[in-house]
Formats: sequence, structure tokens, C-alpha cells
Amino acid sequence: MATFDLSRLRAVVFDTDGVVTDTARVHAAAWKHVFDGFLRGRGAAPFDVRADYLAHVDGRPRLDGVRTFLASRGISLPEGGPGDEPGAATVHGLGRAKDALFVKAIEEHGVAAYPSTVALLHELRRRGCRTAVVSASRHCRAVVSSAGLLHLFDVLVDGADAAELSLPGKPDPALFLEAARRLESPPAEVAIVEDALPGVEAGRRGGFGLIVAVDRSGSRAEAMRAAGADAVVADLADADVAGRVPVGRP
Repeated sequence: MATFDLSRLRAVVFDTDGVVTDTARVHAAAWKHVFDGFLRGRGAAPFDVRADYLAHVDGRPRLDGVRTFLASRGISLPEGGPGDEPGAATVHGLGRAKDALFVKAIEEHGVAAYPSTVALLHELRRRGCRTAVVSASRHCRAVVSSAGLLHLFDVLVDGADAAELSLPGKPDPALFLEAARRLESPPAEVAIVEDALPGVEAGRRGGFGLIVAVDRSGSRAEAMRAAGADAVVADLADADVAGRVPVGRP
């Protein structure tokens, strides 16, 4: 059980994919399609949608994911540039191919939110707690809007903000710290909700008051605690809110 004690917390910052929306699997499927196509004929093991996704790309900026996964297979590629053709044998080329597949998937199939996360958001806001959503993806606003949840967040910080402000990706805490700044709350009074190890580490490095990790696979609780999680839950239905009277109640 995780408890958000609002007597000492002023705000809660949520990661997007895998915490708010069920889009982590869409990312993983897009990565598999791109990486398996690239690796075919190169004698390297194909992309595993669970092990490789969690270890090498989950929670990282897209280009970092390309570099980290290929390094795990002993492969390095030229960086290329933003103008590379999607699928070109460069870091940018593979990243652009994955991005195109992800965008197509959410346009065709929409985005589903986790009901327990939505319920938690409503309860936090009912009690006067401010909320933010964070992602390394430039598509965060479109994803959250597609899920119909944008009104539940006071602040959104995404990959477009990271590029504009030159914020490094997780496990650097820069994205979370920017969200806390916009929430006008010191990190020690902000909770972080994450499902990726780099994000959990970012929360620890940023000095945040509470780090709740979501381990939907049931396989990473120990690693998440080692990375800095204060509590690990299989789903946010296992989280409670305490410490502040709901707004409008005596």
C-alpha cells in the first residue's frame, strides 16, 4: 500500500506511459517492429517487448532508447540528424520510424487510461492537491488529451519542453524538477509516480518527498526499491490518500 499524505505533500507528479495511460505497450510494439526489422540478418537477438523494453527504452528519451538498446547488442550507429528518412540506419532514422508507428497507432486506436489512476487523480484534486503529468515524449499532450484527462492536470511537461529548455532525460531529474517549479512546490513536498527505473532514480536524485513505483509486471519491485522507490504497487488502486479534508467538506 502507498499513502499520499497531503499533510506533508503539496502536489503529485505522474509519469504518462504505463502510469496514466496504457500506452507503454504501444511504445513497446513500435520499438519491436523497428528494431527487429533493423536487426534482421545481423545475427543479433530480436527485441523482447518485456525485457528489452523495460531495461533499455522505458522512460528514456527516444534517441537515448535507440542508443541504449543497440549498445546492448554491441551495435553502434551514426547519429544522423532530424532530417533522416524514417528507418535509415542512423540513430535519428530508427527513432523517426518508431515515432511514426506510435503516432499512427494512437491515431487509429485512441488511448486508454488506467481507471485506478483516474480515480486517484479525482481524489487528489477533490482534496485540493495540485497535479502534473510528465513525459519525455513530444506526444504527451496529444496522448493525455486523447484519453480525455487534460483537465485533471495543472501542469504538463513533455519532450517539447525538454527540447526548448535543454532538459536532459531521465534518470536526470530535470523534467520532474521543472514540473515542481511550475507547480510552485519544493521537491520535498512533491510526490512522484513512476513505472520505469530511470524515472524512479530521477525522483530519488531530485530529492522528492515520496516516490511511488508502479510495477504492473510484478517483476521489478526489488529493483525499484533499490533505485529509490518508497513504495511499490501493482496498480494505483493500492494507493490511498490521507491528511487533508476534501474541498467543500467541514
